[in-house]
Amino acid sequence: MHKGKVISYVRVSTVDQNDLRQIKAIEERSNIDKWFIEKVSAKDKGRKQLQAMLEYTREGDTVVINDFSRLARSTKDLLDLVELMKKKNVTLISLKENINTSTPQGKLMLTMIGAINEFERMNMLERQREGIAIAKKQGKYRGRKAIVIDDRFKALQIKYMNREINKTKFAKELGVSRTTLYKMLNEYEVSD
Repeated sequence: MHKGKVISYVRVSTVDQNDLRQIKAIEERSNIDKWFIEKVSAKDKGRKQLQAMLEYTREGDTVVINDFSRLARSTKDLLDLVELMKKKNVTLISLKENINTSTPQGKLMLTMIGAINEFERMNMLERQREGIAIAKKQGKYRGRKAIVIDDRFKALQIKYMNREINKTKFAKELGVSRTTLYKMLNEYEVSD
């Protein structure tokens, strides 16, 4: 059986920032077996050290962080990471928030954070719907722009199908996001 390791993830947003404060705070409270340290914004979903840490963890391990903001930029991202660790039977300890996901109190706090996040999301969607309704009444709401499939799109699609360009290049050439490109590809298949 795997003897649980104590792992730490430390992150600062820029190369100029110093990670020593976090490291010292963690060292004072835990004996760490393995460190994962990086200097990158939390916006970056593909943080290499975070991914390496998640891959490294095994059932029975404990991940120690200085505070939740080091791990995730938003409550949703945090809850997604906590859920991933929960599925692997990995404990998360955040020193600043004094939360340990292996304790009933820690589980309760995370449940409350999740409920607050869901409440905020529902309120935001309700405000958005109310704003759209007001804008429609005032004649100011136009909705999303229609997706236009033109000859340029068709020419680029042929290049894409022949593997001359990838989706990123395809979207860039059209001046749209990859999400919009996916919608265009789906709509073109349906209408074709």
